[in-house]
Amino acid sequence: MALRIYNSLSRKKETFGPVEKEKVKMYVCGMTVYSDAHIGHARTYLAFDLIRRYFEYKKYEVRYIQNITDVDDKIIVAANAEGVDALEYSRRFADRCLGDLDDLGTRRATFYPKASETIPDMITMIQQILDNDYGYVTDGDVYFSVEKFKDYGKLSVKNWMK
Repeated sequence: MALRIYNSLSRKKETFGPVEKEKVKMYVCGMTVYSDAHIGHARTYLAFDLIRRYFEYKKYEVRYIQNITDVDDKIIVAANAEGVDALEYSRRFADRCLGDLDDLGTRRATFYPKASETIPDMITMIQQILDNDYGYVTDGDVYFSVEKFKDYGKLSVKNWMK
């Protein structure tokens, strides 16, 4: 029996087929590590751990990526309140959160890219968005101009232009 997965773009169940033969690549949005893990984290990562194990059971080679947001405003505020470096603060919570997931029996992702490791790339991408007039600055923050991307909201079935 073939695995059928709901496709948000087509809005129907479709038979799963890997992009590369015998390989599956999974990306799951990871935690922003400014506090301990909670039940919502557990639910998400247990579910994707189950999916990963299913693919492995079916003999796929799985590359599972889960990012860690280790620098953001909440982290900086919390670290400053404790008088510690933001990356040191977030590292402590990342270790604790991953330890909690270990305790639940989930298997570790293949790779955990950290936001702090890609800041120069983010700056370059944001500048390209601004240079191509797909974004704008308000009060020092950069926003994406949703009206410039006609398919924005397509996956969530939202029409942002109304």
